[in-house]
Amino acid sequence: MDMKYDALALFSGGLDSILAAKVVQDQGLRVLGLHYVTPFFGKPHKLDHWQRIYGLDLTSVDISAAFVRMLLNPAHGYGRLVNPCVDCKILMLSHARELLAAYGARFLISGEVVGQRPMSQRRDTLNLIRKQADVSDVLLRPLCAQKLDPTPMEESGLVDRSRLLDMGGRGRKAQLHLARNVYALPEIPTPAGGCLLTEPESAGRFYHILKHDPAPDLTDFQLATLGRQFWAGAHWLSIGRHKDDNERIQELARPGDYLFDVDGFPSPLALGRPLPGQDWNRETVLDAAALMASYSPKAVRSGAPVGVAVRHGRGVDVVRVTPGRNTSLPWVEPDTVGLKEWKLECAEARADQTRG
Repeated sequence: MDMKYDALALFSGGLDSILAAKVVQDQGLRVLGLHYVTPFFGKPHKLDHWQRIYGLDLTSVDISAAFVRMLLNPAHGYGRLVNPCVDCKILMLSHARELLAAYGARFLISGEVVGQRPMSQRRDTLNLIRKQADVSDVLLRPLCAQKLDPTPMEESGLVDRSRLLDMGGRGRKAQLHLARNVYALPEIPTPAGGCLLTEPESAGRFYHILKHDPAPDLTDFQLATLGRQFWAGAHWLSIGRHKDDNERIQELARPGDYLFDVDGFPSPLALGRPLPGQDWNRETVLDAAALMASYSPKAVRSGAPVGVAVRHGRGVDVVRVTPGRNTSLPWVEPDTVGLKEWKLECAEARADQTRG
């Protein structure tokens, strides 16, 4: 870390994070963008491209393990789906503060705009985040700074407050004007959130893990992002869609998992993961084998039972099943049915912990 910077900026790749870094960079200050990565967000493969087109120095920072620990019991709860937005921002800012000394930096930059998001960017929430992340003395929000109290960086003259902005509300006109007419950005990101926890389809995948496993780890959430996902109660089956999925599923397999592969026909790889207190009996194994074999077109067209190799621990068993999706167990793709009620239960449990 020979390069020294004046400021570290939270850089998601979204428009606000780009503009916040550029506004400070325009004052002759050296800015390094921190691109945080977890199983739910982050595109480290785009860093070189972003650096080239936006003229910013960037580095990726993986906080997956810490994020998963926080996700299991976020102090400020979940948003509309399973997104712990307030706790997420606290985690990133507190982590970024720890990096200041390593880069010789004096303050942090974040791209929030007062009133832009109903959960995490209300004025009171912005104050709470700043306080609980312990960054009150080092955090600058350049896009809405003039709507907030002056920071130590402005009061000391390190940053010129008159050249900061006063954006507010949910509209994007001011940001788009800045992007097009001031910085002439060659690419303007769309306003999509970029976090899988905020998207209904992927949130359903993660919700079922949170609901059925009291202590999931990083690999559980990584597995949930792959291929086709099925649940039958608390029984969980992942089926690859293509070669990359199959290879990644094999990498994520644990000794206690079940790996399924059709004998004699091209097929996806499938992984059954027993959760705590949910051992798989033979009926479950046969059901899962039949379901995964139904995603092998040639096995289905054979019109006869097929062999499926089932690896569990150090042993391999070959079972014969008829490929099909009309199985005994009610395998379904995960959704968010019951999510609201589950979050209420979680909130009540957090309240009990606080009272206790």
